[in-house]
Amino acid sequence: MAALHETTATATVPRQRSAGGFHAAEGRTAFFFLLPSLLGVTLFLVLPIIASLVLSFTNWKLLGAPAFVGIANYVRLFTADPQFWPVLRNTLFFTAEYLVLNIVISLGLAVWISSLKMGQRWFRVIFFLPTFTPTIAVAIVWMLIFAPDGLFDSVMSALSIHMPSMLTDQKLAMQAVVIVSLWANVGYNTVLFNAALDMVPVNYLEAARIDGAGAWARFWKIRLPLISPTLFFGTVMTAITSLQVFDQIYVMTRGGPGNATATLGFAIYQRGFENFQMGYASTIAWVMFAMIMALTALQFWLQRKWVHYDN
Repeated sequence: MAALHETTATATVPRQRSAGGFHAAEGRTAFFFLLPSLLGVTLFLVLPIIASLVLSFTNWKLLGAPAFVGIANYVRLFTADPQFWPVLRNTLFFTAEYLVLNIVISLGLAVWISSLKMGQRWFRVIFFLPTFTPTIAVAIVWMLIFAPDGLFDSVMSALSIHMPSMLTDQKLAMQAVVIVSLWANVGYNTVLFNAALDMVPVNYLEAARIDGAGAWARFWKIRLPLISPTLFFGTVMTAITSLQVFDQIYVMTRGGPGNATATLGFAIYQRGFENFQMGYASTIAWVMFAMIMALTALQFWLQRKWVHYDN
């Protein structure tokens, strides 16, 4: 018996070693296939982020060698740049209005689609189609609609409603950008929330209906809490993208009239590629990054109060 046990133990060792060698070979093969993606992420994401951080402490003007200036760019941004605070205010205003309207409209459309007995798939496709359209193309079309004497002005005149042109009025220009952004992007959250509503167990709703709960009570007490994780995800992603708004503003208003629609994203482009102040543009970019991280952290902290996960 001892000899048999020794023989079995001896035979097991090579098998373990071969298994370990097999796993090592698998790892090398996996690394080989992942290498192109890792190189792409490193070259086009990690290194540019590091370079941007380094450049924010220099006065690089695109041409010539950068010179280290420490935190002078940050001091200038917060204390000496007269355009920063209006631009920051515009960014926060757009983010707040667009975020609220996007969530409310998309959730309302999702609830309406889920209540339909026929054609739900078609309406999902219809509302989701604008998200496939390039934002630049969408902005060009809407710029023509909102242009002076364009389609919008013609419709307002036909209805005997006298109002200034959307793109040339300082109070209405940002509203035009919000409208275009909603039209182009509200479909994503609509489909997302509609899919979450379809996953709510029917027996919960039936039990509430039997207990006498109305449609509003069923939505507020059952459906909304159950889809709160999806709602939280949509809110976080929408907030992040709204803080980075650029395409619509670049095409439709170029930050105008005046600075009425200038945002941090447009300010980064303007400073970096029009004024050739790459170091200063990198400073604005990192301030925007800090704002995104702070807003996301705040949302994750607040989600403990209203997001309900199914344990």
